[in-house]
Amino acid sequence: MATISSSIKKELYRIELESPTGNVVIADEPLDMGGQDLGFSPAELLVSALSACTSATLRMYADRKGWDLREVKLEIDLDWDDETNKTVIHGKMELFGDLDEKQRERLLSIANMCPVHKILTNRIEINTEFVS
Repeated sequence: MATISSSIKKELYRIELESPTGNVVIADEPLDMGGQDLGFSPAELLVSALSACTSATLRMYADRKGWDLREVKLEIDLDWDDETNKTVIHGKMELFGDLDEKQRERLLSIANMCPVHKILTNRIEINTEFVS
């Protein structure tokens, strides 16, 4: 399970996100949304999680197989489609290294199996409650 604490005070829209181990990330809204653009927007954080997880999963898999994967570059876009009332995530992946076509295809398949990809493509339930 992943747990993150967040806090927003009076400064528009600066949010401190903290992990249980003390890592801190600042999130903010862009200037045109009234923020100060001090960090990633919430939507950017969401696709960052997918990008980081996909990259790490590919690195682990290639290392375990002993494949010559030197670098993975991902570009992930998140869009809201008003017509279909759904979120659409587009990913573009570049693989660098001495890889044959079969290895490249396998890595594409593995990219779509990272834990965050599984979370985002399966049913999600969000429950929020007050703390006493």
